[in-house]
Amino acid sequence: MQKLLVDENLSPSLVGLATDKGFVCSHINHLGLTGLKDWELKATILEGDWTFITNNGTDFRGPAKNLGSHGVYAGISLHAGLICVVAPG
Repeated sequence: MQKLLVDENLSPSLVGLATDKGFVCSHINHLGLTGLKDWELKATILEGDWTFITNNGTDFRGPAKNLGSHGVYAGISLHAGLICVVAPG
Protein backbone atom coordinates (compact mmCIF):
# COMPACT_ATOMS: atom_id res chain seq x y z
CA MET A 1 0.00 0.00 0.00
CA GLN A 2 1.41 3.36 -0.99
CA LYS A 3 1.75 5.77 1.91
CA LEU A 4 1.42 9.50 1.29
CA LEU A 5 2.74 12.22 3.58
CA VAL A 6 1.53 15.78 3.00
CA ASP A 7 3.91 18.67 3.75
CA GLU A 8 2.82 21.37 6.17
CA ASN A 9 2.64 23.95 3.37
CA LEU A 10 -0.33 22.06 1.88
CA SER A 11 -3.80 21.69 3.33
CA PRO A 12 -4.51 18.91 5.83
CA SER A 13 -7.77 18.34 3.91
CA LEU A 14 -5.68 16.46 1.32
CA VAL A 15 -5.37 13.62 3.84
CA GLY A 16 -9.11 12.98 3.69
CA LEU A 17 -9.15 13.08 -0.10
CA ALA A 18 -6.31 10.55 -0.32
CA THR A 19 -7.80 8.30 2.35
CA ASP A 20 -11.12 8.28 0.50
CA LYS A 21 -9.22 6.99 -2.56
CA GLY A 22 -7.71 4.13 -0.57
CA PHE A 23 -4.29 5.55 0.28
CA VAL A 24 -2.68 5.51 3.69
CA CYS A 25 -2.09 9.21 4.26
CA SER A 26 -0.96 11.60 6.97
CA HIS A 27 0.06 15.23 7.29
CA ILE A 28 3.25 16.63 8.80
CA ASN A 29 1.10 18.43 11.41
CA HIS A 30 -0.60 15.16 12.43
CA LEU A 31 2.79 13.56 13.09
CA GLY A 32 3.92 16.42 15.34
CA LEU A 33 6.56 17.56 12.86
CA THR A 34 5.26 21.07 12.24
CA GLY A 35 8.01 23.64 11.78
CA LEU A 36 10.81 21.21 10.95
CA LYS A 37 13.11 22.10 8.08
CA ASP A 38 12.90 19.95 4.95
CA TRP A 39 16.24 18.26 5.66
CA GLU A 40 14.97 17.40 9.16
CA LEU A 41 12.03 15.49 7.63
CA LYS A 42 14.26 13.27 5.50
CA ALA A 43 14.69 10.49 8.09
CA THR A 44 10.96 10.33 8.85
CA ILE A 45 10.10 10.21 5.14
CA LEU A 46 12.62 7.49 4.34
CA GLU A 47 12.14 5.37 7.47
CA GLY A 48 8.35 5.52 7.09
CA ASP A 49 8.54 4.65 3.38
CA TRP A 50 6.40 7.73 2.65
CA THR A 51 5.80 9.27 -0.75
CA PHE A 52 6.15 12.94 0.12
CA ILE A 53 3.77 15.56 -1.31
CA THR A 54 5.03 19.15 -1.30
CA ASN A 55 4.82 22.38 -3.25
CA ASN A 56 8.49 23.21 -2.70
CA GLY A 57 9.95 20.35 -4.67
CA THR A 58 13.20 22.16 -5.42
CA ASP A 59 14.19 21.62 -1.79
CA PHE A 60 13.91 17.85 -2.31
CA ARG A 61 14.81 17.24 -5.98
CA GLY A 62 17.09 20.17 -6.82
CA PRO A 63 16.54 22.70 -9.60
CA ALA A 64 14.44 21.66 -12.61
CA LYS A 65 17.39 22.13 -14.98
CA ASN A 66 19.54 19.70 -12.98
CA LEU A 67 17.24 17.29 -11.11
CA GLY A 68 18.91 15.24 -8.41
CA SER A 69 21.96 17.46 -8.26
CA HIS A 70 20.98 19.13 -5.01
CA GLY A 71 18.22 18.85 -2.46
CA VAL A 72 17.26 16.58 0.39
CA TYR A 73 16.99 13.48 -1.85
CA ALA A 74 20.32 14.02 -3.65
CA GLY A 75 22.46 10.94 -3.21
CA ILE A 76 19.56 8.63 -2.34
CA SER A 77 19.29 5.94 -4.98
CA LEU A 78 15.85 4.64 -4.02
CA HIS A 79 12.94 6.04 -2.04
CA ALA A 80 9.15 5.80 -2.06
CA GLY A 81 8.77 8.95 -4.10
CA LEU A 82 8.10 12.65 -4.30
CA ILE A 83 5.03 14.40 -5.64
CA CYS A 84 5.54 18.08 -6.39
CA VAL A 85 2.44 20.21 -6.86
CA VAL A 86 1.87 23.81 -7.74
CA ALA A 87 -0.44 25.23 -5.09
CA PRO A 88 -2.38 28.43 -5.80
CA GLY A 89 -1.20 31.45 -3.87
